[in-house]
Amino acid sequence: MTTEDAVTTEAVESLRGTDDPRLREVLAALIRHLHAFARETRLTQREWETAVAFLTATGQTCTDTRQEFILLSDVLGLSMLVETVNGHSDPGGTESTVLGPFHMTESPVRELGADIDLVGTGEPCVVSGVVRSADGTPLPGAVLDVWQADPHGFYDVQQPDVQPPGNGRGLFTADGEGRFWFRTCVPSAYPIPTDGPVGALLKATGRHPYRPAHIHFIVSAEGHAPVTTHIFVAGGDYLDSDAVFAVKESLVKDFTPTDDPALAGEFGMPNPFRHARFDLVLERS
Repeated sequence: MTTEDAVTTEAVESLRGTDDPRLREVLAALIRHLHAFARETRLTQREWETAVAFLTATGQTCTDTRQEFILLSDVLGLSMLVETVNGHSDPGGTESTVLGPFHMTESPVRELGADIDLVGTGEPCVVSGVVRSADGTPLPGAVLDVWQADPHGFYDVQQPDVQPPGNGRGLFTADGEGRFWFRTCVPSAYPIPTDGPVGALLKATGRHPYRPAHIHFIVSAEGHAPVTTHIFVAGGDYLDSDAVFAVKESLVKDFTPTDDPALAGEFGMPNPFRHARFDLVLERS
């Protein structure tokens, strides 16, 4: 008679011929943990079938512009855990956070100071800062990939008939002193998509789907480890209950109301406007 432990042992032993040692290690750990989960919860056949159907539906929901599996990883806290496990060792470096499911298209190359809000329906703001190495040295030519939702909480890929391609996105190169700046609109809190399996899971567990207002960044520079991060709007809703657990205090910044005609003219903004300062520090690779 096959015992519960024997099934686990046999499954792990089946990996002995795996050439890649890291693949063997990860799969063996996955098998052990999955089997331990099934034993701990006394998983029923019907529950197993429901789980398989849920994962199948999750895959079927994925498209070229929607990644339901990343969304699932996000709401289970796995994405944030992986970010934390692989976090930077230098305490002075900019903290990372989740990639999110909407980094689906290549951001258009834009000049410093360009406006990524192509529809112009939000409250105007400027985001500016300096990219530096951990020792404080500016990083000329650092590349910043930026993307955000529109003021109604939708990304361009979610509304191809409403938003022009590339709305809310930009690929910027810092100047000779590591400085960057771009125009946009103040982001708003928004719900993650709830019309698929992940939404059904949130509903079943009594959780809300909202993310606090934020702008995404991936920042890279030669000789340095890239960082995937956000800037969150201070004082906004859901900072203490982000649906994907991604808020870090160091990433919460003021979008300061600014009444300065000279500065507005320098940035090419109407006056008054909102201004967020977000300096970024990269670790050497």
